[in-house]
Amino acid sequence: MSASVPPSIAPKRILYTMLRVSDLDRSIAFYHNMLGMSELGRETFPDAEFTAVFMGYGNRKTDAVIEITYNWDKRSYEHGTAYGNLSLAVDDVYALTAYLEENGVKVLRPAGEVPMVSTETGEKHTLAFIADPDGYRIELMQTA
Repeated sequence: MSASVPPSIAPKRILYTMLRVSDLDRSIAFYHNMLGMSELGRETFPDAEFTAVFMGYGNRKTDAVIEITYNWDKRSYEHGTAYGNLSLAVDDVYALTAYLEENGVKVLRPAGEVPMVSTETGEKHTLAFIADPDGYRIELMQTA
């Protein structure tokens, strides 16, 4: 693959990442109450027996969002080993992680500076990892 897609037909932006969830109301509450996201849209498909809710921080028409999908048949899912995490920009990873932990959110990696340095940027990152109610990993990256 050496050719580049012509700009006139290339994708223009990331729309969303979809996560399948076991309890739609619980997931909406988590992303809203614990991470400050708003519900930006909802699409229900009775014939296909699923509901998709779009959560995020900005405008669904211009910003990438998360689609949380609830399949009505309540089948269970396994997380694949190739999946990594969602990453969210935060101003104070220490304060947010403490707040989340106090409110029962599972902290997978406490807030702290990563000891490695990027060879390209020379930057160190300060981050934490948490889990959503279905166990999806969420990276909280300090950007301020």
